[in-house]
Amino acid sequence: MSTASEIEAIASDWLVRRESGDWSEAQQARLDQWLNESTLHRVAFLRLELAWEDAARLKALGAGVRSDGPPPPGHWNLSPFFSAPPSVSGASRPRLRVGRIAFAASLVIALVAAGYWRFVIDAGRYSTAVGMIASVAIADGSKVTLNTDSRIQVALSDAERRIELQRGEAFFDVSKDPRRPFVVRVGNKRVVAVGTRFSVRRFGDEIEVVVTEGKVKVENSSTQVRGDVPSPSDPADVLLVAGSVARAGEAGVLMQRKSVPEAEVQLSWRAGVLVFRDRNLGEAIAEFNRYNERRIVIDDPELAKLKIEGNFRATNVDAFVRLIESGFPVRAHEYADRIVLTAR
Repeated sequence: MSTASEIEAIASDWLVRRESGDWSEAQQARLDQWLNESTLHRVAFLRLELAWEDAARLKALGAGVRSDGPPPPGHWNLSPFFSAPPSVSGASRPRLRVGRIAFAASLVIALVAAGYWRFVIDAGRYSTAVGMIASVAIADGSKVTLNTDSRIQVALSDAERRIELQRGEAFFDVSKDPRRPFVVRVGNKRVVAVGTRFSVRRFGDEIEVVVTEGKVKVENSSTQVRGDVPSPSDPADVLLVAGSVARAGEAGVLMQRKSVPEAEVQLSWRAGVLVFRDRNLGEAIAEFNRYNERRIVIDDPELAKLKIEGNFRATNVDAFVRLIESGFPVRAHEYADRIVLTAR
C-alpha cells in the first residue's frame, strides 16, 4: 500500500495536469480508475481539489510557497501575512506547479487561524464555534488543530505540557521534548506523548484517540486492554502506535489497528471534509449536525438505517440534503432552524 505522502503526490500530479487546460477523455478515464482504486485516493484528491477551488475564489494563486509539494494533513498553516501575487494569465496556465496547491491549501487554513472563522483565544483557552476549524501554535513549538465546537485549556510548566480537552476534538502535532511529556486530559483519562501526531475526540467522559505518527499512551484508572477486548483490571497504561484507533471509557479501552493512511481518512475533517463509508444515514447526519447550526432531523427511524457512502463538505448541508433526496426515497422539509427528512 502506498504511503500517505505518496498518495498526496500522485493526487497533486493528477490535479495539476487536469487544471493545465490540456486534458483528454482518456486522461479522465485513467484518473477515474485511480480514484476508484481506493478511498484514500479519493480523499487525497478531494482535499486538494477543495483547497484549489477555495483559493481560486479568494484570487490567491501564486507565489509564496515554501515547497513544490502539497502540505501533508495538518500542516496547512502558512502565515496569513503575505503579498498578493500577480494573476495567472491563460498563456501561463499550463505551467502551473504543484506548489500552487500547497499555497491554496495553506491560505485557507491561514485565514482560519487569522480569525476569519471566529477562533477565540483567551488566556490559554482556545475555542472554535460550530462549523469552524482553526490551527494554533503553542509556545513549546507544538501545533493544535481544533475541530468544530471545540475548546481546550493549555498550561505549560517545566515538568509537563498539559492540555485539557474541555469539549469537542483536536489534532496534536507535538514537538519533541523528552523532559516534558505532552498530556491531554479528559476527565480521569490522560493521553501522554513526547513527540508524535494524534487526535483526541471527547464524548462526555469517554474519548477516541487516533494516532498517525509515533506512539502515545492512554492512561485509564479502571481498565486494561488485552488484544482488542477491554476487561476490568488494575490500573494499566495502553500504548497506541501509528495507525491505532482507540475508544476509552469506564468499561475499558477498545483498540483497532489500521494502516496509517486508513487512520488519516478518519481525520479528513481537518480539510473540512466528511468521509462516509458504509455508514448509516443516521450516523452521517449526526456528524453533519456537529458542523451546522441548522440541524437535520430524521422523522422516520427506518430512514436512519439507510446506508450511505461519499465525501462531503462538512458545512454544505444543502448539497448533502439534495443528494439524499435524489438517491433515496426521502423528502426534505425545510424550516428556519432545521431540515426534517421524511419517507417519500
